[in-house]
Amino acid sequence: MLSASTFLMRSTFLHAEWRKLAIANYVVDPAILKPYIPSGTELDFWNSRCYVSLVGFRFINTKLRGLAIPFHINFEEINLRFYVKYFENGKWRRGVTFIKEIVRKPALSFVANSVYKEKYITLPTRHAWSSNAADIRIAYEWKHRGAWDTIAFTAQHGSQEIVPGSKEEFITEHYWGYTQGNNTRTSQYQVEHPRWQVYPVNSFELNVRFEELYGKPFGVLNDAQPDSVMLAEGSKVTIRMFDRIT
Repeated sequence: MLSASTFLMRSTFLHAEWRKLAIANYVVDPAILKPYIPSGTELDFWNSRCYVSLVGFRFINTKLRGLAIPFHINFEEINLRFYVKYFENGKWRRGVTFIKEIVRKPALSFVANSVYKEKYITLPTRHAWSSNAADIRIAYEWKHRGAWDTIAFTAQHGSQEIVPGSKEEFITEHYWGYTQGNNTRTSQYQVEHPRWQVYPVNSFELNVRFEELYGKPFGVLNDAQPDSVMLAEGSKVTIRMFDRIT
């Protein structure tokens, strides 16, 4: 017999496509992230380094519990996230948790924050995708306190397989989300998607006021160069209903 929590984990909350994920990865002092680590999880490191990632991408063909909601089908999201892991049933589950997630529709923020206890905020957003014979350009922007911040990449045509054991694999191969409900309760949800491919990035532009949007601890990123950048094609994704851990 399936328990109630098992049923929740197996039922589908959302179907969508995540496309053209522009990802900038920064090495940070783990102490910065300590207040944000969900109870029961711990930081996940790659080669002894602690990463946060700024990610811009598009939701496409979004369906919530099987329904396409008018005006909420295609939209941008920009998030700042870091990497955690949770030990369950004798093995580690590798996941992500978010400092903040930006979308342009208040209803999206309301649902995500109410159901998943996420940290969505609503701001004006926009994107620009273009392609010519030489390369492709992907840009995401969000407006905060009267000015636009930007993450934009120029990349080569032709996506490539991610190399096993690489940093790209570490960044993309986290299939769980963890959110802090209160001081002792954490929610987890499963994210399902195939292994992604990435485009070779030629150049990038980052104009981000980290401290203004994410708080004083993240001001160290204002003038920092990312340790790496990557552009992933993305895929169809399925997000399962949450379960709680204690």
